[in-house]
Amino acid sequence: MNFAYPQYLMLLLLLPAVVLLFWLARKAKARKVAKFGQESKVTQLMPEVSRYKPWLLLALQLLLVAVIVIIIARPRGAATTQSGTVHGIEVMVALDISNSMNAPVNADEAGVSRLQRAKLVLERLIDKLQGNKVGLVVFAGNAYMQMPLTGDAQSAKMFLEQINTNLAPTQGTAIGSAINMCAHAFSENPKIRKSIIVITDGENFEDDAQGAASDAKRAGIQVNVVGIGSTEPVTIPTGNPGEVMLDDEGNVAYTKLNEEMAQSIADAGGGEYVDGLATDAVNDLHDALDKLSKSNLGTYTFSQHSELFPVFAWIALLLLLAIMLLTPRKTPWLSKINFFTNDDANKE
Repeated sequence: MNFAYPQYLMLLLLLPAVVLLFWLARKAKARKVAKFGQESKVTQLMPEVSRYKPWLLLALQLLLVAVIVIIIARPRGAATTQSGTVHGIEVMVALDISNSMNAPVNADEAGVSRLQRAKLVLERLIDKLQGNKVGLVVFAGNAYMQMPLTGDAQSAKMFLEQINTNLAPTQGTAIGSAINMCAHAFSENPKIRKSIIVITDGENFEDDAQGAASDAKRAGIQVNVVGIGSTEPVTIPTGNPGEVMLDDEGNVAYTKLNEEMAQSIADAGGGEYVDGLATDAVNDLHDALDKLSKSNLGTYTFSQHSELFPVFAWIALLLLLAIMLLTPRKTPWLSKINFFTNDDANKE
């Protein structure tokens, strides 16, 4: 047997201290009783109080605490090696981190930002992509590889927490560059179906995004687009309270979702356009990916331990019941037996 979290077993070192405190408390109680007279005389006034059950109760309580500590440490049995085959697709996500993604998703300036909404959609999508390979690219004026393709989709969530618009040293919106980087990040296995998901507000100023999507489609890669934001113009906060971004002429800069651009990119890439603000956006996106046939992504091996938690949980439950049923009074049928009397002496 081993433990997943053996460091918690250090809590067992507190048990001797508890015993010492209990013993000191018993000694203090004995001194208080002695003030009323001889112990043998005073105990006769409390004939129903057991001298041994408090110690038995303490033993049960200590044993219960020890079992609970073992449960927290997660006891496990011997490990067995297992293998399996993963069937799925390869998905590269291109996430827009340009300054316009700091704008609110609607006219409510106090609402969540486009980037926050995009990360929420992506996080929920990742939960549905278990068994597939996922990679992540972020882009603004240029594209940057954030996470290469991996079979551990949950790893992408760790990267999401760190993503913000400050990661891009060059501002702008180069959707085409992001699509090209995603296309080159896939494996060379032609049997594996591949898909790119572009999450953006659709304001592309840098390159030919439709052309990049068409090239990806010809290479057998599906390009889906998630549009984030409102079609109504909104200001872009700078991060300082009350301040908004200005254009090159010193006027307040406005941004809005370019839905036509986003739709045209999806059409060129043979994919689907999804409204990122819709309640069923994640399901719609997952349905688009689910249309792609699944392929063998490889064989993996892993070691799995048998969990012994249920065994110790039952022991803890039995100990708890015993503690609840144990009273400090003497047990009637046991009080009639004198375990310390010699049979020969009784005959005399």
